[in-house]
Amino acid sequence: MSSVRLTTLVVRGSVLFIIGVLFSVVLNLLQVQRQVTLFPSVLDNVFSTGWWVPPSCGTAAAVIGLLYPYLDGVLGESRDNKQEWSSVMRCVAVFVGITHASAKIDFANNFQLSVTLTAMSVGLWWIFDRSPSGFGLAVSLAVVATLVTQLLVYHGIYRYPAPDFLFVRSWLPCIFFSGGITMGNIGRQLALYDCVDSGSSSKEHVD
Repeated sequence: MSSVRLTTLVVRGSVLFIIGVLFSVVLNLLQVQRQVTLFPSVLDNVFSTGWWVPPSCGTAAAVIGLLYPYLDGVLGESRDNKQEWSSVMRCVAVFVGITHASAKIDFANNFQLSVTLTAMSVGLWWIFDRSPSGFGLAVSLAVVATLVTQLLVYHGIYRYPAPDFLFVRSWLPCIFFSGGITMGNIGRQLALYDCVDSGSSSKEHVD
């Protein structure tokens, strides 16, 4: 039984990793094209991003996507009847919209942009999650990821042309927050298939 569970975790983690890589390539390309984020030319590849960004985002997506359903189980938060793929895809669409807004919509100043994206990110959580564990995990992700990004920019790995929050942009935590909620919803939806398979296996064993 443990080997079966390990296999399902590996499969789910692999799917989440691939999704995270795809998200990072597409969304980071948008940021680079608008010169919101700049990488040194020595690190650029054909996708105009650092070679390390896709695998890093893929790993983070796998960890987050596996952690959300795990915490639901630990805290006893049943979500079997609260999700469907159409809802997850809407969540993805809103997340892409938030990232698109950070790169392409011109605001009078960064403060207005940050406030707008903060409201959109909290709205994303309220519409597609509403769980205290989901909110807490997304906030933790935003804090940790922003600190890591500050260190990377400080050491010259890449840079933001117009930083207003130490070395980065003030809206960056909103992107990490909404990204955490999005990957958490995808991970939860994938975890439902484990529950269905486990239930079917138990029924066959009883029969």
